[in-house]
Amino acid sequence: MDIEIRAAKPTEYEPLGNITARAYLHDNLLAFGESDWYLGELKNVAKRATAAEVLVATLGGQPVGTVTYVPSGGPMADLARTGEAEIRMLAVAHEARGRGAGEALVRACIDRARAAEGCTGIVLSTQPVMYAAHRIYERLGFVRAPERDWQPIPGSDFTLVTYELTF
Repeated sequence: MDIEIRAAKPTEYEPLGNITARAYLHDNLLAFGESDWYLGELKNVAKRATAAEVLVATLGGQPVGTVTYVPSGGPMADLARTGEAEIRMLAVAHEARGRGAGEALVRACIDRARAAEGCTGIVLSTQPVMYAAHRIYERLGFVRAPERDWQPIPGSDFTLVTYELTF
């Protein structure tokens, strides 16, 4: 079966929120687990869809992954500079990993950024322990940009690492 990437439908927002939340929880990416404040953000796909493009990866017609593509100048951008798009909240269901959904979602974001007039590149933040995601990014031409690493919670030791792809 082939992976299909398309814009998420409103009827898929809740399942996609659950896929995202479960992926982050399964991989121990939330410091406070089920009580982490960010879990609500991960689940709220409808909110993201009002400010960015939420993509879905399907396998056999069933949603197995999602990513939020923030176009240049989009309100959901955390660190994109003028002319850069941003990738946020990439997640693939644990049972569907290793089938290419994550890479296909990232490729779809790259394609959108390349097609956007005036877009000079794409950037993303990731946790240092997300090794499988790092391999995808590097395979697709992203490079580490350590000068852009940042702390989403000021004063904490929690640092997100940055990758960028310049066109």
